[in-house]
Amino acid sequence: MELKAIIPHIEALIFTSEKPLTALDIVELINNALGFLEERINLDQVESCIEGIREKYQSEFYPFEMKESGGGWQFLTKKDYHKTIAQLNGDKFLKRLSTAAMETLAIIAYKQPITKGEIESIRGVNSDYSIQKLLEKELIVITGRSEHLPGKPLVYATSKSFMDYFGINSSEDLPKIKEVFAGEMVQPTLVNEADFKTAEAESDIIIEVEEGSTGETTIETPEPDTNQNEENPAGDSNLSVNESGDIVEADEPGDSEDEDNNDR
Repeated sequence: MELKAIIPHIEALIFTSEKPLTALDIVELINNALGFLEERINLDQVESCIEGIREKYQSEFYPFEMKESGGGWQFLTKKDYHKTIAQLNGDKFLKRLSTAAMETLAIIAYKQPITKGEIESIRGVNSDYSIQKLLEKELIVITGRSEHLPGKPLVYATSKSFMDYFGINSSEDLPKIKEVFAGEMVQPTLVNEADFKTAEAESDIIIEVEEGSTGETTIETPEPDTNQNEENPAGDSNLSVNESGDIVEADEPGDSEDEDNNDR
């Protein structure tokens, strides 16, 4: 059977179906409808037709597109027409999940399959009401019981309705945790070892204390900066403590000899 004859059947099935259709579903439905055993279509033919239909409706002339979502193919209106459709559907688009329900749903989506006890250990609060609401909205399903935990608690996972609601085809299409929090992460500040050495050199003041032969204590201060005074161009400043405990300027070499000569 030629592909151009199969395409209208595929479009009609996807357009009419209330749930997403997989390629295998389409193969079975068309073969059952036509009933020609000699001209039965196969999976490769359907997949080729689907690719052609998808490219066809990507054109800007169509307000809708064929997209793989919720585990199968379906026709969805494009994002540009969301506000227009919202006028027709009214409050249907305004119904949102509570914060508690969204937290519970996010945990199930990223940790599935998961038990209620594991959900509560992550959230830190009771989650009975949130899980019940998610079950009522068919966003999660019960997939069985845990055979490894005491009491064999129920195990929860996301449903096909969840994938259809959020426009994804499988749980692998969920955004990565690192991608979600990439903009909120605080980048570390790199500090070089040289910065520490510079700061230490600027703040460190070394004072050497020496005891002179006359019993006086001499304190040597660090070398001054380049702004030296005229009286002491060499930058040397020696202080001494006399017997009375007063700090006086130490005598220059040769001064004591001049004083002794004057006394004579």
